[in-house]
Amino acid sequence: MLSDLEVIGVLPAKDLQRAQGFYKDKLGLEPVEVRADGAMYRTSAGSFLLYETPNAGSAKNTQLCWITDDIEGEVARLREKGVVFEDYDFPGLKTENGIAVTEGIKGAWFLDTEGNILCLSERI
Repeated sequence: MLSDLEVIGVLPAKDLQRAQGFYKDKLGLEPVEVRADGAMYRTSAGSFLLYETPNAGSAKNTQLCWITDDIEGEVARLREKGVVFEDYDFPGLKTENGIAVTEGIKGAWFLDTEGNILCLSERI
């Protein structure tokens, strides 16, 4: 059954080298495997594949989210590395200083070099 299997995220990149630089230099992530067409990353509780495709940057939704217990600290650390957080203001979601607070969750969104929408989230 699928419930017994590991699941991974898959992110598109128009320029794989540029994307790998972002994930290393801005997010501090090193790939655990690199091939000509992609790179696999692992974190303490998950993994994702970054693969090259001309379709990158076309999604308008959050594609990957890291769960943290210190969103303010993570946002500050990423800003120090040059990550720019998105500002949103629409019904049900408004960011202040890059962080939105909704029922039971704080969230902060940023883009990678390929236009993928990435997120930090904290349960409150």
